[in-house]
Amino acid sequence: MRVALLLALISAVFYGTADFLGGLAARRAAALSATVVAQGVGLLVVVLALPLFPAGPPSLNGGLWAVGAGATGGTGVALLYYGFAVGRVSVVAPVTAVCSITIPVLVAVSLGERPGPLALAGIAIAIASVALISRHDDPAGKPEGHDRSLVIALASGVAIGAFFVCLARAGSASGLWPLVIARAVSTVALAAAARLARVPLVVPRAVVPVVVACGALDVLANALYLIAVREGPLGLVATLASLYPASTVLLARVVLGERLRPVQSIGLACAAAAIVMITSR
Repeated sequence: MRVALLLALISAVFYGTADFLGGLAARRAAALSATVVAQGVGLLVVVLALPLFPAGPPSLNGGLWAVGAGATGGTGVALLYYGFAVGRVSVVAPVTAVCSITIPVLVAVSLGERPGPLALAGIAIAIASVALISRHDDPAGKPEGHDRSLVIALASGVAIGAFFVCLARAGSASGLWPLVIARAVSTVALAAAARLARVPLVVPRAVVPVVVACGALDVLANALYLIAVREGPLGLVATLASLYPASTVLLARVVLGERLRPVQSIGLACAAAAIVMITSR
């Protein structure tokens, strides 16, 4: 159990780092182009790593869950960056992250998981901490995107939460095959969307290292999450994995020199408390 929760925390660090790098890439290239290239890089990485985890392809049921993970994961990431582009980050980030926690927890409870009182309190504090951590100032002048960005954030959060559920249901008994299927589906679907939207699938040369790192870290986070849900309960593992905004905010502080607002510092403290409460069972 403790190993599973530790892996979930590490996956959150990698998810948050990948989001930070994806945000940097989206500032210098079309968001959809950066997303497709990053997904393609992740697909290449997981295919190359496939022989390191020898296992047969998943069953039909597992394969269908993996397809669902690819469809929901790709949709969630694309909507996330689109929401950042047309709306306010202070609206999009907390709504998306809270939804991505809530969906797996509700599914886990419906499937019969019953976390202890301390773990339940930790989940509640984790949800609050994500909302606090994700709050920061935005450039003025985007009031017209506020309402639309809220709808986009809700859709993105539901999609990412569904991705966590689908990937968990796909299982890890088939090694990395569920990730290969999921990433292939998301890459093809987003590339098709880019073609329909007539968005060129190229990024500036200077952005390529950022996009490559983003794709590699994202698929590594997925692999760690896949292992974690095999060893631990979905509700707790997904909650810890959904604390990814903490690493995004900290990277913005260290790399970009952005100052933490008092509310974000409180959020980080709440996240630390939630981690202790969830992992102390």
